[in-house]
Amino acid sequence: MATLLIEHPITDFDTWATAFESFDAARHNAGVRTHRITRPVDDDHYVLIELDFDTVEAAENFRHFLETAIWSTPDNSPALVGTPHTRIVVPAATSK
Repeated sequence: MATLLIEHPITDFDTWATAFESFDAARHNAGVRTHRITRPVDDDHYVLIELDFDTVEAAENFRHFLETAIWSTPDNSPALVGTPHTRIVVPAATSK
């Protein structure tokens, strides 16, 4: 499993959430298994998103889609402020 972590400031959560939900089919078609949206308790104008994929390649492909088709177009990303920070992570082995 690989997780695409995304975080960025927003101007308005409801506007951002409506835009996020409008790309539900794109997430599904890209192989997103689950997603989580969280917000800092001290900042109503910031979101953190976790998108889970089966592979690192699928996460990288979706990140590229977001960068080129979504975040680069204001109509597709209303309420987005600046450039999102992303990172792809995988589960780490832990010792017992």
